[in-house]
Amino acid sequence: MSKAVGAAVVRNKVKRRLRHLVRDRLDRLPAGSLVVVRALPGAGTAEYDQLARDLDAALARLLGGAPKGCNPTGAVTDGGCAAGPGKPGRDPGGSAQ
Repeated sequence: MSKAVGAAVVRNKVKRRLRHLVRDRLDRLPAGSLVVVRALPGAGTAEYDQLARDLDAALARLLGGAPKGCNPTGAVTDGGCAAGPGKPGRDPGGSAQ
């Protein structure tokens, strides 16, 4: 983890948070998968819930879900969303699978 994330205490906190978040989501990945999670500089100041949302969005993109720019609920975050709410093939409630 880069020192840009923060001091050693902050980096370790982010590492523990991400490890816990990934552990809860391992069942979504195909057996034998190898995943690398890279913490960007903003992770040091992000709240736990924000890290969870960002990880969920990244896993959704990885597993063929929402394209970049869409969060798991289908709301547009920084661009167009190919499968947003009300579009075919997308659960309008945004429920997790």
